[in-house]
Amino acid sequence: MYSTGIPHFLRNGFFVSQFSAPTILMCPPDFYGIEYEINPWMSRSRASDSKLAQQQWHALRDLLEEVGAEIRLMPPAQGLPDLVFTANAGLVWNNTVYLSQFRHEARQGETPLDEAWFQSVGFETVPMTGAWSFEGAGDALFCGQTLFAGYLIRSDAGAMQWLAGQIGCRVIPLQLLDEHYYHLDTCFCPLSANEAIYYPPAFDDYAQAAISAHVENLIPVSESEAARFACNAVVIGRKVVLNTGCPELERDLQDRGYEPHHTELGEFIKAGGSAKCLTLRLDGEDAAIWPGVNE
Repeated sequence: MYSTGIPHFLRNGFFVSQFSAPTILMCPPDFYGIEYEINPWMSRSRASDSKLAQQQWHALRDLLEEVGAEIRLMPPAQGLPDLVFTANAGLVWNNTVYLSQFRHEARQGETPLDEAWFQSVGFETVPMTGAWSFEGAGDALFCGQTLFAGYLIRSDAGAMQWLAGQIGCRVIPLQLLDEHYYHLDTCFCPLSANEAIYYPPAFDDYAQAAISAHVENLIPVSESEAARFACNAVVIGRKVVLNTGCPELERDLQDRGYEPHHTELGEFIKAGGSAKCLTLRLDGEDAAIWPGVNE
């Protein structure tokens, strides 16, 4: 039995969360595996080791708790192996979750379960309008008050414009070029309101220029470390949790006053995910400034 564990209440119809610490949603990998191929990392001929995946997932959870996060759990579901990648469930903004509308049929069954879970703990849920694809915090990340939005491979630019209109924020669409970096969170990671990690070749020229113009401090990662999902990191204050095999980025982070922590997540890279993909911050990312909420 999986308990959500989130204390909450409604005051005059408005959700007030009582998060006492950075709070992250995860889903145990009980049914995780490579059952289909929807990105270049996935190959049914290269199966995931279930026991090792469990060990790596639990090590990530333990590490996140060690660096100060509280973990809430969504129950896994048979037949939905990628439900483990909770970052794709939606975009959290204050008391609202803008639900994903997955491009691939293989993942579309996740959304009803995501919606039920968010509603059960008091969030308002808003479905994506029309036929646009939108894949949640995988493609929509706040850096300061600006929403940086990856599009083309998994999410549509129109969805991001609609989303920004709903929230009332500035949005910067970023076209993704490389199918290996199919979600924004595989190649861009806000560290604070004015600082981010990124892998420039994943973006077109306009997107690279837009990132450079709107994020004051940038840490580029190398091709080899991008392939180790260096950008797919979880930020808890000044602590950054990421996959193993990224020593250059770890040194750069230390030079800038961050405290990197690594843990092996190779079984999840087989499906095209790593630390950030396996988590969804429920109380708002440290890099996000929500106008009128946490300014």
